Amino acid sequence: MTLGTLSDAALAAHLADIAGKLLLQVRTAEVFSAKALGQAGDATANEFLVHAIRAARPADGLLSEEMQDDGTRLAQRRVWIIDPVDGTREYGEGRTDWAVHVALAIDGVATIGAVALPGAGVVMRSDQPSPLPVAGTPLRMVVSRTRPAKEAVAIATKLGAELVPMGSTGAKAMAIIRGEADIYLHSGGQYEWDSAAPVAVALAHGLHCSRIDGSPLIYNNKDVYMPDLLIGRKEHAQIVLDLLQHASRP
Repeated sequence: MTLGTLSDAALAAHLADIAGKLLLQVRTAEVFSAKALGQAGDATANEFLVHAIRAARPADGLLSEEMQDDGTRLAQRRVWIIDPVDGTREYGEGRTDWAVHVALAIDGVATIGAVALPGAGVVMRSDQPSPLPVAGTPLRMVVSRTRPAKEAVAIATKLGAELVPMGSTGAKAMAIIRGEADIYLHSGGQYEWDSAAPVAVALAHGLHCSRIDGSPLIYNNKDVYMPDLLIGRKEHAQIVLDLLQHASRP
């Protein structure tokens, strides 16, 4: 098997898995502070992913959190969007709620993706969707463990939902697929690499993914900042969108 012969989805999953295993190996070296460990992990995983993607898909564009963006991707229809360590703080602190993101956006849509959760020993992928577990009672809303968005807290209060603090975006989104949560509402700002892979996987599993005003998530923009994100079951997402719209009325 060579990387170039793999399908896009298989390539994304394989690379996310290998990068996750590399990161676990780096973490066994007990010579780093938490901050230095995060930096070492980012650098190691990024070097592997960038070289592997360029070798396997030389004609495609590439955007990585840990790589200088030269803008050439903007002229390309197919662009790989990667986050070598999503949740660097959690990774450095020895937690499990961090992830590796590998996504392929085609014409601005997060079409293919894989999210590795090395701490859990799993890789969630867009080409292998599984049935969603039954929703929780009460509903559970994942939020940042360090700075929960005020909109998320307000909506959770209105829904009577439990707040579930968690680290990375990938871990939060995959928690819904894994039956650990039901809604992910984020309004504190992110970047394309934070959500591209989780969104691709979530969409493949039948979840709703959008901006918090209901508009679609568009990738491979010149400005890679993305202000907000909503992921959840379609019936839950519509309730949240309605509550947000009502709250925004004068």
